[in-house]
Amino acid sequence: TLVLLLGMLLWAPWRALHGAPLAELSGDQDFQLFLQKNLEFIRKIKGDVAALQRVVCDTFQLCKEEELLLVRQDLGIAQVLLEQCHRRTFQVEACFSQIRDGLRTYHGSLTVFLELLPGHAGLVETLQLDTANLSSNIQQQMEDLGLATVTYPTESRGLLPAFSSRFHHQVGGFFILANFQRFLETAYRALRHLAHL
Repeated sequence: TLVLLLGMLLWAPWRALHGAPLAELSGDQDFQLFLQKNLEFIRKIKGDVAALQRVVCDTFQLCKEEELLLVRQDLGIAQVLLEQCHRRTFQVEACFSQIRDGLRTYHGSLTVFLELLPGHAGLVETLQLDTANLSSNIQQQMEDLGLATVTYPTESRGLLPAFSSRFHHQVGGFFILANFQRFLETAYRALRHLAHL
């Protein structure tokens, strides 16, 4: 019943939500606890991504995205999309599936930093562990809610091209972090939206 209610609420136009009977959903303490806990978790991961971005800036002098856009075109690094979390016909299972799959993709792409920044392996491994744990949390919550798990085609091939030079490898790492930070922002907004229904 919670899943049906959630589905009905999320399909309704946003302005119609005002008068919707939200008691059952907002009263589901496990779901609210999941949202609050994982909003905290995303904030922590965003902080660690920002720390790694500072290391990339300090180590390689790669700090400003607009200065690197021409190189980016050569690299062909894809942004993992979360269009299912933006749509007006927002569906929680589709959005959660995309967040989970995107986290798995970024978990794999973070390995570039183990080679680029061996002195910061601890930070990279923490980030990978947290990314994997957040993905697992979302998978578990989907199962708990009885949501259908949708698997989106993986975009990992587009994330890690073969870098032709050390500089391209460094710029590739820079854009992976910039994209990951945007991905986390969108995921954060989606969970916060659910928390405020």
